[in-house]
Amino acid sequence: MTHDPDCFSCRNDARLADLPPRERIAHDEHWRAAHALGTALPGWLVLVPRRHVTTIAELTDAEAAGLGAWQVRLSRALHAVTGCEKTYVAQFAEAAGYLHVHFHIVPRSPELAPELRGPRVFGLLGRDEDEALTAERMDEIAVALTAALAG
Repeated sequence: MTHDPDCFSCRNDARLADLPPRERIAHDEHWRAAHALGTALPGWLVLVPRRHVTTIAELTDAEAAGLGAWQVRLSRALHAVTGCEKTYVAQFAEAAGYLHVHFHIVPRSPELAPELRGPRVFGLLGRDEDEALTAERMDEIAVALTAALAG
């Protein structure tokens, strides 16, 4: 597996067994699901290739084949755990330090304020520590999602 030592996602993947639950909700040989950091929204996930790629076009056929299945499985688990009505899926990989391809899988609950729906949900990402979910809360959600995926 090819890792870039300067890449946050690659460094995490290289030490998968030692990661907290929020960083290893689920994985296979090609993909790893983690709770997004710095978000105020419980269950905001990122789906990350397990090797370093910076564009979707770089995905292998095997990685691409698993992508859709993971998006659906994670969406179903989010529905079961968070009660969301739907999930949003987006991919940008433009933020400094996060150029590694990753797909945001965002639960949209019925209670989400209209001004935060659609692409405006990204207003709940990049929050300061006092506004973001705690590590403990992300781990709780991660454990529940892992169980839902196993069931």
